[in-house]
Amino acid sequence: MTNLSKTLVAAAAFATIATAAFSQAAWDFKSGMAYMYGGPGKMSAMAMAAGPKNHDAMMKNATKVPANTVFFMSNGELYSASGTLDPTGNFYRP
Repeated sequence: MTNLSKTLVAAAAFATIATAAFSQAAWDFKSGMAYMYGGPGKMSAMAMAAGPKNHDAMMKNATKVPANTVFFMSNGELYSASGTLDPTGNFYRP
């Protein structure tokens, strides 16, 4: 899985809850599940195939999403930025 794919997976989960207030958003990523972002309005989740061969294939190009990564949509495109949101939703970089 490429870096972009990994970022999109995390962002897809965010996009599915974007209509809820940020403080109410419940992220429930589960081990053994894959979350895929296929473009605006296209999100899917499914159980990954079990076994070390599949795990190794996914981990080969995987990268961790850094802490304080903000995902957002703009003009129908998905973006991420390094920073945080204050309680009112304003973005800032510490």
